[in-house]
Amino acid sequence: MVLGADGDGTGCVPDGPDAGMDAALGALYGSGGAAGRGSAGRSGGLGGSAPNVARWLGDIRTYFPASVVQVMQRDAIERLGLATLLLEPEMLEAVQPDVHLVGTLLSLNKAMPETTRETARAVVRAVVRQLEERLASRTRATLTGALDRSARTGRPRHADIDWDRTIRANLKHYLPEHRTVVPERLIGHGRAAQSVRKEVVLCIDQSGSMAASVVYASVFGAVLASMRSIATRLVVFDTAVADLTDQLDDPVDVLFGTQLGGGTDINRALAYCQSKITRPADTVVVLISDLHEGGIRNEMLGRVAAMKASGVEFVALLALSDEGAPAYDHEHAAALAALGAPAFACTPDLFPDVMAAALEKRPPPTP
Repeated sequence: MVLGADGDGTGCVPDGPDAGMDAALGALYGSGGAAGRGSAGRSGGLGGSAPNVARWLGDIRTYFPASVVQVMQRDAIERLGLATLLLEPEMLEAVQPDVHLVGTLLSLNKAMPETTRETARAVVRAVVRQLEERLASRTRATLTGALDRSARTGRPRHADIDWDRTIRANLKHYLPEHRTVVPERLIGHGRAAQSVRKEVVLCIDQSGSMAASVVYASVFGAVLASMRSIATRLVVFDTAVADLTDQLDDPVDVLFGTQLGGGTDINRALAYCQSKITRPADTVVVLISDLHEGGIRNEMLGRVAAMKASGVEFVALLALSDEGAPAYDHEHAAALAALGAPAFACTPDLFPDVMAAALEKRPPPTP
């Protein structure tokens, strides 16, 4: 843009690949385009033509890395109002799938024609698969370790002895003449039970600002549901509440079962979650919301206090995404913290550690 030939640049005219790169940037961010509104009175040059946009999408994938392509796609949707073009299968096949695109597709779900729906599901499934490959293994390993530690016993069977911790705990009993440690105290893990040991309730705000969080939470919900020792319930809400637990085996079904947008009634959602808790001392409730409550504030806080008093471990995530510091209701976040329910934003990579801490009833890691 600095080197561009228009009035914003130096007047130099690029050629070759630089000319193509400049044209791709100018179509989105430059001035003088005939259609598509930008910010501050500037106009883009993509127009409203699906073939033009599809060609531009191919160009930016040629000239820029995937991370830049995703930013430019998001800017095109926001600045030029191209969301409706995503209802065309040809457009969906041209875009670079990412979390933000999934959020846009979900917001258009109800308006999506049948000819586009299968293509949209394929795009969403590709993103979900990428997220599962990135996050699933570490999540299972981290939570399995937390469950094992919570079941640690001082009288383990031989096969359950944690030899590393046992040796470190008994180093003071080292016998130099025999070059060995005589363990006076054995440390081990309780034998893994086949039955459910912990229950997790994911309560997800599906208002439009939480789109990325909904995507990540759905993937994590499916991962948690695949662990036999954790019973997972997934609830989404706006002013109504929907229990999507029976769809957890396929996060794509979960995502298409959400409806982004609308108001927010956290109190109603927590009332539903509270009614489903049968083992408070073994339950973790994770509220994922920006806390802009449209329901009854005092009742919402009262439900959190009641759950905490019954033994439930309660965590409020202001966002579950990589989008940086979120906008949220600071007063409600402070009120939850005063009740002993931490409220903070969390990246997807930190989420397994947050859940592990909750399962072990210890303070969450610092974001």
